[in-house]
Amino acid sequence: MSYINRFFVMGIFSLLAGGMNAQVNGYVKSPAGELLIGANVRWVDTNVGTTTDENGYFSIASLPGNDRLAVSYVGYENDTVRATDPSESLEIILREAEMEGVTIVGNKIGLLKSRGLLNESQISRAELTKAACCNLGESFTTNPSVDVSYSDAATGARQIKLLGLSGSYVQMLAENIPDFRGVATPYALGYVPGPWLQSIQVSKGSSSVKNGYESITGQINVEYLKPQDPEAIRVNVYGDSKSRMEANADANLHLNDRLSTGLLLHYENTWGEHDDNGDGFLDKPKVRQYNLQNRWMWRGDRYLFQAGVKAMKEDRISGQTTHGHKAADTANPGMEPYRIDMETTRYAFFTKNAYILDPEQNRSVALMLSGTWHRMDADYGHKVYDVDQKNLYASLLFESDFSPLHNLSAGLSFNRDHYGQDYRLTQDTTIALTHGREAENTVGGYAQYTFNLHDKLVAMAGIRVDHSDLYGTFVTPRAHIKYVPAEWFHLRLSAGKGYRTVHPLAEYNYLMASGRRLVIDAPEQEAAWNYGLSTSFYIPLFGKNLQLNAEYYYTDFIRQSLIDYESDPGEIRIANLRGKSYSHTFQVDATYPVFEGMTLTAAYRLNDVRATYAGRLMERPLTNRYKGLVTASYTTPLGLWQFDVTLQLNGGGRMPTPYTLEDGSLSWKSRFSGYEQLSAQITRWFRRWSVYVGGENLTGFKQKNAIIAANDPWGSRFDPTLVYGPVHGAMFYAGIRFNLER
Repeated sequence: MSYINRFFVMGIFSLLAGGMNAQVNGYVKSPAGELLIGANVRWVDTNVGTTTDENGYFSIASLPGNDRLAVSYVGYENDTVRATDPSESLEIILREAEMEGVTIVGNKIGLLKSRGLLNESQISRAELTKAACCNLGESFTTNPSVDVSYSDAATGARQIKLLGLSGSYVQMLAENIPDFRGVATPYALGYVPGPWLQSIQVSKGSSSVKNGYESITGQINVEYLKPQDPEAIRVNVYGDSKSRMEANADANLHLNDRLSTGLLLHYENTWGEHDDNGDGFLDKPKVRQYNLQNRWMWRGDRYLFQAGVKAMKEDRISGQTTHGHKAADTANPGMEPYRIDMETTRYAFFTKNAYILDPEQNRSVALMLSGTWHRMDADYGHKVYDVDQKNLYASLLFESDFSPLHNLSAGLSFNRDHYGQDYRLTQDTTIALTHGREAENTVGGYAQYTFNLHDKLVAMAGIRVDHSDLYGTFVTPRAHIKYVPAEWFHLRLSAGKGYRTVHPLAEYNYLMASGRRLVIDAPEQEAAWNYGLSTSFYIPLFGKNLQLNAEYYYTDFIRQSLIDYESDPGEIRIANLRGKSYSHTFQVDATYPVFEGMTLTAAYRLNDVRATYAGRLMERPLTNRYKGLVTASYTTPLGLWQFDVTLQLNGGGRMPTPYTLEDGSLSWKSRFSGYEQLSAQITRWFRRWSVYVGGENLTGFKQKNAIIAANDPWGSRFDPTLVYGPVHGAMFYAGIRFNLER
């Protein structure tokens, strides 16, 4: 660094330090230790205040001559505390309000934008109740950043898209432990029941190096209901017009002051044959799923222990409907119906052990362990894919605040993936199954330093070094900066690298439903850089705050596995990138409380996603050029009724290059047009229960010809994987929730 640059940086630090007041910070919690999100904290007899973030944390500039903070949260008694020492981090515990004979009215925050270092938003339980949210995939309906779409029109596989790229580049975490990898990727969004969720954190761009090297476009972390939450029994029963029924229940019990346990149960059954577009195939697969989770929590003075076990059994059936099979028989006498059968069994466990070495400096050490066994037996017509995946993960972490300005985190990790696979990629039953085995062991370590100058300037730099027995040693650097020149303006910059090991057949097994040949190149380890810039404005407007966010992200791939429809019309190739591949995304969104009980959110995102196919740089197929979203939520003054509406505007995009048929026509159009989707829900709240009714895709849009050559499912032109929009029309649902708190 030159002397001029050094002088410039030192000058900035001097100006920042000279212009800042001391900060008072701390956490707001419930008596059970639950972090309270969105609690109000203000100086007594003033309008100077703030709210707690997604971690229950607040930071507020000290006020000369005033040392009393007023703290309030819906459902809890107001409290006033003294803050005489700015260097001391406060822990404020609010007592639960007495509810007998008292009505407490307030709006809980649903989608909370973090004011922390990372560009992160949190979807709370309040937001999750605004839609059906039967599973994780349906929990992003009102989120402007995350898209969820079907990967194909036959198996019901769904994928997340973040920053214009598929969900394989998003690191999925379950309570900060990597999860839902490999063969679980296409169907994982259906493995997490929505009523089990306490919150979802969505982090964009390069994330912290703590959780590994796999995050390229961001992280999605799911938090389940906790056994240490206030004791309760909750039940949610749901049914919809597409012959889907669900029953969910959860309960927790405090065995003593330190030990608590919780049980989560889920049953799902989709049994009807629905064919809205008349192509002879089920629009949605028949699914029967049993799912349970048992969790334990022990809290000591210095030692915390968590453990849990999970088990899931799912049967998924799709293919031709009864009337569709009869039509196929007429065209092709003697042909059996085309069916897709998938049987999945999944078991998992986890443990978390944390020991607090020094509470004053937040110095602690933690050990996390997890293991998963995932078995899937799948038949796509006569094609076969049977896989047995085992995963073992371990992470040892150390963290310490050496001073209010300096934090250090360091750790070690180990990950083992093993895949045993038996498969046949052709409909010819005379060909024997192929046996394959894939295994990878990766060990690594990281160090991460954070500098925090009174929350006005925060900088974090981290680096990982990992060694894979398949790909050798590789380095993952990441850096983040947040600058707050004023309380109403936040600026964030980020840059980092990510890697990903590809298991092609496991992750893209739904492609076997196509009649085209599936060709797989020897996979390379994927690698990409991600750069981000985001701003947040908190603007006082007519006595309320308008929150305005704008962001830009650029993802540049060095190595990548692509689904290539372009090179040969008779095949789908999972190919290694030869050329450029990148994604530019720009998004702006705004949230404003129009009047008491009424909140509006509007967002617009522009995507420019391109990759090199067959030597040509082209738009990535089946990717929307833009997305618009408007949500409106209104709660009546007494909190008895809630009305939620979401309108999505999905832009058009490019289809894979069509080929010419025998009659000279094209197999499909080269581009698809934009479309709108509307969803709405009405909820009636009672003291211990609530009822809700709603609808999805109320505009009724359905993709025409979602399945290519549906009348010849055993032919080489048959292809259900070219999906860009919904394949079924409007759906209506109703449900009831019970909440019996002790």
